Amino acid sequence: MTDSKNKGYDAEDMTVDIELDDGKSVSCKIITILTVDKRDYIALLPLDENGENDDGEVWLYRYSEDENNPDQEPLIEYINDDDEYEKVEDAFDEYLDSSEFDEIVEEMNISYDELEE
Repeated sequence: MTDSKNKGYDAEDMTVDIELDDGKSVSCKIITILTVDKRDYIALLPLDENGENDDGEVWLYRYSEDENNPDQEPLIEYINDDDEYEKVEDAFDEYLDSSEFDEIVEEMNISYDELEE
């Protein structure tokens, strides 16, 4: 079952820095945290150096927090399994469908054409 939540955070203006394999760091806007098959995942919108995203690309990662130590940084991991990634992608699509889609698109400055590509 798919569930959408933000772990008590207002994700509207929250960002996280992701270090890529090549050592570069990319700042990403947190779109939402999804639960799929009792596991949490995070949807991120990578931002350019101007704090914008022109291509509408969204990154999906596994996400977990240490319930015993809320001060510890959350763990964000790649999703290496294709079936798992597809389930998360489907859950994110459901999230977009159930959200106020027009408001999200307007807020992210993404055109409908870019999302359909």
